[in-house]
Amino acid sequence: MTAGAAIPHFIRLEDLSDRQVEDILDLAARLKRGVSRAELAGRSVGLLFFRGSLRTRTSLVAAVQQLGGHTVNLTAASDFWELEARDGTVMDGAAPEHIRDAAVVMSKYVSALAIRPAAVTGSWEQERRDESIRAWAAHAEVPVINMESALWHPLQALADLLTLRETLGELEGKRLAITWTSSPTPSSPSVVHSALMAALRAGMNVSVAHPPGFGLDQGVLDEARSSAGERSLSFETGIGMDEATEGAHVVYARSWFSTETYNNPTLAATKVAAARGWTIDERIMARGADARLMHSMPVRRNLEVTDEVLDGPRSLLYAQAENRLHTQKGLLSLLLRG
Repeated sequence: MTAGAAIPHFIRLEDLSDRQVEDILDLAARLKRGVSRAELAGRSVGLLFFRGSLRTRTSLVAAVQQLGGHTVNLTAASDFWELEARDGTVMDGAAPEHIRDAAVVMSKYVSALAIRPAAVTGSWEQERRDESIRAWAAHAEVPVINMESALWHPLQALADLLTLRETLGELEGKRLAITWTSSPTPSSPSVVHSALMAALRAGMNVSVAHPPGFGLDQGVLDEARSSAGERSLSFETGIGMDEATEGAHVVYARSWFSTETYNNPTLAATKVAAARGWTIDERIMARGADARLMHSMPVRRNLEVTDEVLDGPRSLLYAQAENRLHTQKGLLSLLLRG
């Protein structure tokens, strides 16, 4: 977990050692088969949402309850206020409280804090620093769990790994194609960043397809190339959908915004409108090696992926969503057992 920290935070998948990932996935598989554990009996986990959520909120509340614990479930828009993340700033703006104070106080009430931080207005260079979630981790006295920041979605990555294992068995040498899909409201690249790094770490060869101008974060790409090189894996990016999916065992569909046009909605809309035709259909899936479809949801039907694929035997979407529950129970058990 976070290097040098006395408290085990989970900000990105790389905060876990290989052994810890194995332990979580193994426990998640047992829990999915019906093994019962009450390791959070008498404990509470605080969930703080500065942005909306459906699967993450529901699956985490259920995970805590099924382990015998309770949640304190708060939404910034209705339950509290803006919080300042920057140290040393004169707080004469909208935020009446600093994260360093809120984190310490919340730590007195709960055994762990799960945070979905708000987007930061400004440049992508500022956004990618993940200052808010890292401020929570710096000042909290209990484990902090990232429920999706600008750069990472590690909870989704754990569920993705379990889904890949259930589907393919041994992952080493298998091929994953990650492809951009059309959407009027592209999401953060956080899911794709985490899926990319998780797949390379598991020994998979990865291809990333996207239209011009929709490249992933440069820092993440540099890290991915380094990881692929160390493991003698194939890693390609910026290629077409047909090329990326050729021979793939899994096709991971996702729409993400262009970091080049971050916080420029007019230019961003123009760039999205110009990238038409990026839809996963049976023709694309047939290019793979009996390929299966993954998507973290929500998914825009017949725009990102056709109904034929989503509702057909190739789709892993519902299994992938279910696995959020089981892997999060495994993670909570690892962080809070004993």
